[in-house]
Amino acid sequence: MVNRRTFLKGMSALAMSGLAVKADAAKHFFSADSIHAVKDQKHIGLQTYSLAGKLEKDLSTGMDRIAKMGYTELEICGYRGDTGDFGGFTAQEYRTAAENAGLKITGSHLNPPVRKYTRENLSQISDFWKKAVEIHHELGVRNMVQPGLPQIETEDDAKLVAEVYNNAGEISNAAGILWGYHNHSGEFRKVANAGVDAQKEGKYIEEIFLKNTDPEKVIFELDCYWAVMGQQDPCEWLEDYSGRYKLLHIKDRWILGDSGMMNFEKIFNVAYKNGLIGFYVELERDRRFNRDQWDGVEASAKYLLSKDFVK
Repeated sequence: MVNRRTFLKGMSALAMSGLAVKADAAKHFFSADSIHAVKDQKHIGLQTYSLAGKLEKDLSTGMDRIAKMGYTELEICGYRGDTGDFGGFTAQEYRTAAENAGLKITGSHLNPPVRKYTRENLSQISDFWKKAVEIHHELGVRNMVQPGLPQIETEDDAKLVAEVYNNAGEISNAAGILWGYHNHSGEFRKVANAGVDAQKEGKYIEEIFLKNTDPEKVIFELDCYWAVMGQQDPCEWLEDYSGRYKLLHIKDRWILGDSGMMNFEKIFNVAYKNGLIGFYVELERDRRFNRDQWDGVEASAKYLLSKDFVK
């Protein structure tokens, strides 16, 4: 593993030369063939948010349990920018626990500590990503994804946010890590500048992000369930912006396939044709029946492992 001093020296050299890892190079390195290197084994990812904080209570045992369910990759959450840890664990501790269980941490969800982006706090946000990239390089991820929507009221607000995303992508790509954004339902709200009727002439926030970010710097992770909750067809977005959605969050009301409202077969088929490099199962809390999150995670793995449309 590259140590921190070597990493920082390399980052400095990249900054001095103006060199950044281009998205086409990253795309080649993290191609479907390289990710699915083990033949006849489905590579199924899990977003650890699904376990509602239970994983960190016994990290080693929890990792073993996840692996036995059939998951092979993790997208973790819980990064704290002030301390640089993940729920009290260092990057190396988290990575070691995963690798000991035969799991690969391929992604992470994290947000900068501000919700309203302004010209005055851009350097603060940039500094957050610089530190986060250093820590996540030790973690060994291929992608870092922001899942939180900043405060946006106008089209200009959304364009400024897209500018910040481009900057975050530059910082991340220079370390060989893809940088991306993850939607909820709020991104499918229309906004416009003053004097323009947002409902009649406005644009979706997600659309503004896609059109104002550089494909060589920013990828997108489509949360299929939240797109549907935003009254959208996820397959239309995958096709209309082919190549931009490199990652998916596969989600249902709780256990995958139970509600009957998500056409996962079509979503997977369309995503594979349009540049998908990975996906992660994510479960929200079962607030209706208060069932155990571990049970939901296991049942969702069984669902995906039984489907021929999952590669």
